[in-house]
Amino acid sequence: MNQPTFCQCQLLKKLSFVIFIVTSFLTSASVSSGAEEIERSIDELMSSMTLEQKIGQMVQGNITHVTADDVARYYLGSVLNGGGSWPNKRKDSSIYDWLDLADEYYKASIDTSAGGAGIPIIWGTDAVHGHNNVKGATIFPHNVGLGAMRDSDLVESIAEATAREVAVTGLDWVFAPTIAIAKDLRWGRAYESYSDNPRLVGEYSSAMIRGLQGLPGALKDPDRVIATAKHFIGDGGTLKGVDQGDTQLNLADLLEIHGAGYRSAIEAGTQTIMASFNSWNGEKIHGNRQLLTEVLKQDMEFDGFIVGDWDGHGQVAGCTNASCPKAIIAGIDMFMVPKQWKKFLSNTIRQVRAGEVPMPRIDDAVRRILRVKIKAGLFSKGPPSERLLAGNSSLLGSEDHRAIARTAVRDSIVLLKNNGRILPLRGKQNILIGGDGSDNIAKQSGGWTLSWQGNKNSNEDFPGATSIFQGLKQAIEEVGGFVAHAEGDSWQSDFTPDIAVVVFGEDPYAEGVGDREDLLFCDQNSENRRLVSQLREQNIPIVSIMLTGRPLMVNSHINRSDAFVVAWLPGSEGGGVADVLVADETGKPRFDFTGKLPFPWPNTEKNSENPDLPVSSILFERGFGRDYGDDSEVSRNLSTVACERKELKPLIIFNGITRNPFAAYIAESVDNVLAISGSETTLSSGSVSVKIVDGELQEDSRRVSWSGVGESRFFWQASSILDWRDYLDQDAALSVTFMIEKHPEGSVQQEIDCGISCSGTFEMGPTFKAVPKGQWVRSAVPLRCLAKAGADLSQIRAPFVLKTEKKFSITIKDLRVTSDLPKNALLQCD
Repeated sequence: MNQPTFCQCQLLKKLSFVIFIVTSFLTSASVSSGAEEIERSIDELMSSMTLEQKIGQMVQGNITHVTADDVARYYLGSVLNGGGSWPNKRKDSSIYDWLDLADEYYKASIDTSAGGAGIPIIWGTDAVHGHNNVKGATIFPHNVGLGAMRDSDLVESIAEATAREVAVTGLDWVFAPTIAIAKDLRWGRAYESYSDNPRLVGEYSSAMIRGLQGLPGALKDPDRVIATAKHFIGDGGTLKGVDQGDTQLNLADLLEIHGAGYRSAIEAGTQTIMASFNSWNGEKIHGNRQLLTEVLKQDMEFDGFIVGDWDGHGQVAGCTNASCPKAIIAGIDMFMVPKQWKKFLSNTIRQVRAGEVPMPRIDDAVRRILRVKIKAGLFSKGPPSERLLAGNSSLLGSEDHRAIARTAVRDSIVLLKNNGRILPLRGKQNILIGGDGSDNIAKQSGGWTLSWQGNKNSNEDFPGATSIFQGLKQAIEEVGGFVAHAEGDSWQSDFTPDIAVVVFGEDPYAEGVGDREDLLFCDQNSENRRLVSQLREQNIPIVSIMLTGRPLMVNSHINRSDAFVVAWLPGSEGGGVADVLVADETGKPRFDFTGKLPFPWPNTEKNSENPDLPVSSILFERGFGRDYGDDSEVSRNLSTVACERKELKPLIIFNGITRNPFAAYIAESVDNVLAISGSETTLSSGSVSVKIVDGELQEDSRRVSWSGVGESRFFWQASSILDWRDYLDQDAALSVTFMIEKHPEGSVQQEIDCGISCSGTFEMGPTFKAVPKGQWVRSAVPLRCLAKAGADLSQIRAPFVLKTEKKFSITIKDLRVTSDLPKNALLQCD
């Protein structure tokens, strides 16, 4: 059967919407009757549910820490696969691996043989630019690029394609769309924002919800998934653009600026909304009843459920990851507790029984969750593997879906400069293509791609995808041109370029890892810099293509370029760039530039009057974008700021006291973690203890002792993700000053934790055994050694972990990252 074309799909979609509008009044009585039937079904279900079953529905664990047996035993309502979490812990998991695990969870959830309520589980995934956790899926441009398109119909088509690909793997729920209004582009999630224009964000919010869920009543269809509008509210408005920071506005301004997308999402029928990590005027959103209950549920009449973000409740004052009555009372319905969900569940049950959490609030949360599950047809769809689209490999990364993505790429790229009308590239020319982003699908896709940060990926991880180089090469050769690829800063000696295309920009990042102190872009790739210098020395015209998640201060790069194109983060279909940049055989453009800036483009790196505020000096206003009919030229003398090497001060983690943003813990497992407090802290098993002791000064040290009764660990953890790549560039090391009290009786491992399936481990047992007892010693592990051992230094969570299962005792006086170390203190890994 022939598939409808993209244009035909748009016509059918518009016709369906018109029919829906015409018939909606006639069917209102039927809709009301259906809603009443849903509520009766919920009443019947809840009448027989135990407290344990109800609390289970409110808990969502990560698939790395939840088994099918757990689902049956604890009556869990949901699981998620966080960024970097896959079935079997393998990035290359097939669609059948996803389906198998989805089936296991589903069958466990409906099993009533051991006392379960028979309520199907719901699996959520971060499908934020396509089904981006699954190998072979179509990767669409990130939201910032979609904002440059200004095409809500195309956005809806992207959402529809995403829903189909998610359905192939048997999942029910996506954590998208992000409808943040990014006000300060220093924010590491700016590329998840469509624009700083609330009107456009509102339009896109509706389009994404319609595309994912369908029109009202269509959510049960096999090609639809539950949508999530996120993150409520003000995530893009924090002071200095700090991720998870504080948004300081009065309520009216907060709702006018950051609430527009949520009104649209609710009108479009979004079934879930995710609470935001950020604070509002100093209070964490996860604990704010005024916003979650009074504004969202009551004033905005949202009848779906609110899901928390990754341990977001743990940031509420007086709460931990394992306990937060305040967030329940505030209005969170389902809690994302990736690791410590068992403790959270048991604590919540105890708190309800003790009267700390009112039972009506629990019943309201469970009712909302069941309402969404019934509307989505989870009680009737059957096992994930038996659904209509399940396992249909022809849909994952299909030609039709890639065609939609390619259209989005060519409609989103923005032309800032085209002096001398050097573009489009024409036939019969020698075109050199280089830069570290030219043949790099991971870089052009950005964060939230196959893993949380989007790094550690290669072109082989993207079957069926096209790099920008591959797309340009094919298009240029089709019109009689000649192409060479620069390897680093060099190219074949017998090739004389007429024009060079250099693709460069930001490396992949996600969330707080992408936070910046200013907007000055300094290319860290030295080969890019040398390549551009050689091209300029030889007077070869340069077309620059920038890969970026946000507008940045790049005046020096624009000055060096004859043409400057912003490609954003285009995803898997790099051929869309060539569609616009390469002329046809007659020398005329095949497609014109139509992309317009979704944000203003900065002319300075920071606000000169108040560095806490967003940049106010603008080079190109929002909505700017040239086309081939524009023959105006950009000055080659834009003001510039030199990129200087940062002089990094030592980062002190502990020296008598634990410094912010760190805290110390002991643990046996993810379910048994204890924060260090008071003069002595000991795990209940007695496996490890920490005691405040006098080192050289009063109470300036911590003595950590393992009893040998089982493996346990002591560690310092940061409250937010840390990026230590600058320290790595300066060859710094993690230095610890310690005294051995008892030599280890076995292996002792020092780790640096960088998230799920990410760590660097260094064996310290021999070092500690060789040190005489009772003497202060300073030793340091070079960061390059930890990176070599597998640590991703762009996303550090716990910078120092010591673990052993044997007897051992050590006193620690100082822990810091520094490059100021004698050579004899450095441990070797070469």
